[in-house]
Amino acid sequence: MSQVPATPERCRLLLEQWRSQLQLSGREQSQLGGQLQALDHQLDRLQQRRLRVAVFGRVGVGKSSLLNALLGQAAFATDVAHGCTRHQEARAWDQPIAGLAQVELVDTPGIDEIAAAARARLAARVALSSDLVLLVLDGDLTSVEHDALSPLLASGKPLLLVLNRCDCWSEQQQTALIASIQRRLPAAARHLELIPVAAAPRQPELLADGRVRSVTQPPRVSPLRRALVDLLEQHGELLLALNALAGAERFHLALQRWRLGASRQAAQSLIGRFAAIKATGVAANPLVLLDLAGGLACDTALVLQLCQLYGLPMGGAGARQLLQRLSGHNALLGGAQLAIQLALGALRQLLLLGAPFTAGLSLASAAPVALAQAALAVHTTRLTGRLAAAELLRGAQRGGRPGALLRRLAQRDPQVRLWLGERSEPPANLQALLP
Repeated sequence: MSQVPATPERCRLLLEQWRSQLQLSGREQSQLGGQLQALDHQLDRLQQRRLRVAVFGRVGVGKSSLLNALLGQAAFATDVAHGCTRHQEARAWDQPIAGLAQVELVDTPGIDEIAAAARARLAARVALSSDLVLLVLDGDLTSVEHDALSPLLASGKPLLLVLNRCDCWSEQQQTALIASIQRRLPAAARHLELIPVAAAPRQPELLADGRVRSVTQPPRVSPLRRALVDLLEQHGELLLALNALAGAERFHLALQRWRLGASRQAAQSLIGRFAAIKATGVAANPLVLLDLAGGLACDTALVLQLCQLYGLPMGGAGARQLLQRLSGHNALLGGAQLAIQLALGALRQLLLLGAPFTAGLSLASAAPVALAQAALAVHTTRLTGRLAAAELLRGAQRGGRPGALLRRLAQRDPQVRLWLGERSEPPANLQALLP
């Protein structure tokens, strides 16, 4: 019996298959080229087992010093004036990690040097390009740090909380500080432990002339190093796979939203044609049951055509399920439509049957009834098209195969569920995309 691949390997194989089957038009490649390039970089890192760990935090909390302490060399610039890091910088960590070919440590700018909107964009970039984030604090949680946590948690990014400069407090003060930080954390992050470190501790030294100077001591980051090594050896490949799955899901959502928006005008024209066909058939046909059967066939064909237009091909069974959901969303496509059509159809048949007895005068009344049936057919067809487009968009928001696998992993693995936390995507503007 062949051995079932481990979860990271299954994720890698699925993503490779999904990427190879991704069909993009020239216009789509032009519009989404940057996002596709970022996704391909993530997939390359998964293939090559190159994991990225980023530090995140305010200016002056010691992010660069912390990374230098882990690296064992002054690779990242530090300055007493703070704010040395203006752009993301990465260095390879020479710490061997089982299962990984390379680990990169990434320094980022301070989050309190930039405006709130730019801060959110920085957090999104960090989350996108890193597999694990270290949020570095040097005191109680500030409002800036609390707000910056939100986009990281929403992205489902695994986090480690690091409390730097622990040499500045007594053991009792440190315990009280950690308790205060945990109370202030968002609910989705309160399960995280704080790891106390001292990246660049200093100690006063009395000189011979009576002056006191501050002397740098060896860094004390062993707890963080052990936590990182243990986490990455146990779950490093899985962290890479989760980030790649999340990146594939984001691209899938962006692609489907773009297709829905780009196809809006064509969908309007398509729905108009089907509405005209349905209205003509209803107005010309005297039998109610044939009206209903023809209307259902017309709506089914419309749904299939919309799926093809949006680049989301479906089989007949899928279209039937979609139509069932549509009828549940709007009673007009169910009992209300049936009742109205039966009533109008019966009235028209009576008027037609009464024509010989009224010297044809009842036919004049039958015409408005037929027009009313045609108007109802137009309305329900347009409603079917809009609801179908909305359902297709909601289906696209579920993320396709990468998103489905991500949700299954979260359901089955409590650790993955904790990492993903309150992961969510920003809601799409449905009204702007609907035909």
